[in-house]
Amino acid sequence: MQTTIKKTIKLSGTGLHSGVSSNLVISPASAEYGIWFRRTDISDRDNLIPARYDAVSNTQLCTRISNSDDVEVSTIEHLMAALAGTGIHNAIIDVDGPEIPIMDGSSAPFVSAILKAGIQKLNSPIRVIRILQPVKVVVDDCEVSLSPSETLKMDFEIDFEDEAIGHQEKKLNMANGSFVRELSNCRTFVRRSDVDHLQSMGLALGGSLDNAIVVDKDVVLNPEGYRRSDECVGHKMLDALGDLYLAGAPILGEYKGKRAGHRATNLLLHTLFTQTNAWEMVQCPNHVSHDLPGADISWDDFVQ
Repeated sequence: MQTTIKKTIKLSGTGLHSGVSSNLVISPASAEYGIWFRRTDISDRDNLIPARYDAVSNTQLCTRISNSDDVEVSTIEHLMAALAGTGIHNAIIDVDGPEIPIMDGSSAPFVSAILKAGIQKLNSPIRVIRILQPVKVVVDDCEVSLSPSETLKMDFEIDFEDEAIGHQEKKLNMANGSFVRELSNCRTFVRRSDVDHLQSMGLALGGSLDNAIVVDKDVVLNPEGYRRSDECVGHKMLDALGDLYLAGAPILGEYKGKRAGHRATNLLLHTLFTQTNAWEMVQCPNHVSHDLPGADISWDDFVQ
């Protein structure tokens, strides 16, 4: 069955790139509503934006969505990953600024809030996007693909010259809370050599060691170090899950990413939906619904 949250969630924080503080409210929504964002600080034009791949207007360092009235919300990927990973299909997300708060740089604060609020089942079946044929996109040195699979599986590889990151690869079957247990607390990361350049471009204005991992060649500058030895590739998988959820429904397929980011994953969805023989939308069979990312999760799955 489709789900929403049981209780309204209220959070606040600063945007990583804008440096602007904002308040976030996630409210329950009815079956078939989907995920929508609403800019409550805007009242002179349409302030509703669908959480959908074809509403993505910018993928530089984060995922930004906008509507036809140029109302936009950026850095939605960590929240979208939390919604996907906890199996929330319907919600309205109000924010009074241009960017979703970065919190600690991971999805963990959102997951924690969702689990505390509770998950409400709705009287409507889950529809899923089943991958029927392989689809692949190559962008510069990035590769992403989707291929048939009975459950959502992810296989991600990164390779950085900085020794503190290096080469990392991780594979996960996303069934039964794998996201909550193994990916949700993986934080965004940046190289120290890139920080000044980003800030000169008006980006990462709200960044700090409290909401991002900063590495300098072979050193992690955060006093606490990594939360996980593979935290960097884990965060890339977290981002990808959030970006994939912009398909509008859970995906049954195997996602592979090599040095991929927001742009490549969004292009992959655009490519997928232009190839009508590569996918189908179906009602999720009962035996498969228990293998969706957010199925049968509990607080005990959550690692802070």
